[in-house]
Amino acid sequence: MPAWKLREARRCLHSGGVIAYPTEAVYGLGCDPLDPQAVARLFWLKGRAPEKGVILVASAIEQLAPYIRVDEKTTRELEKSWPGPVTWVVPAATDVPAWITGGRDTVAVRVTAHPIASDLCTAFGGALVSTSANTSGKEPARNPLQVRQRLRHLPDMIVYGATGKLDRPTEIRDATSGILLRA
Repeated sequence: MPAWKLREARRCLHSGGVIAYPTEAVYGLGCDPLDPQAVARLFWLKGRAPEKGVILVASAIEQLAPYIRVDEKTTRELEKSWPGPVTWVVPAATDVPAWITGGRDTVAVRVTAHPIASDLCTAFGGALVSTSANTSGKEPARNPLQVRQRLRHLPDMIVYGATGKLDRPTEIRDATSGILLRA
């Protein structure tokens, strides 16, 4: 991804914007997870209930540290699958906003292996919200044209690029129980 495009995306995110960007399987919607107006707009674009919470994606586990409360053993378990297409539900840090957790005491997190998603997190300087680019309950977008077709309104920026090779959204596992929540 060209440096100028990363700078443009970083500016958009830091100013409260919502972006669409390629991930391991589908196009995602992302924003600053600590900006309540940006997250509210993202929920509005999707027609998604805030009680569902969101996934946080990062380029390194250190970017997730402010959001999670895990011991060394759990950290090692997470790192075995990262970077990669596995999202883990882990205990949330005590001050994580309800719009991220959906009001639960857990948070869903992933260190992405997708080069564009990873570069966006690095350029932003932290984790980003990652939720599929579609109206809630509908088929997720897999390219920029589908982003335009499947959302109620357009995000502030669409980052062009290929999605990864997965044919469905990333698997989700519960780190406490090891149970597979979404295959």
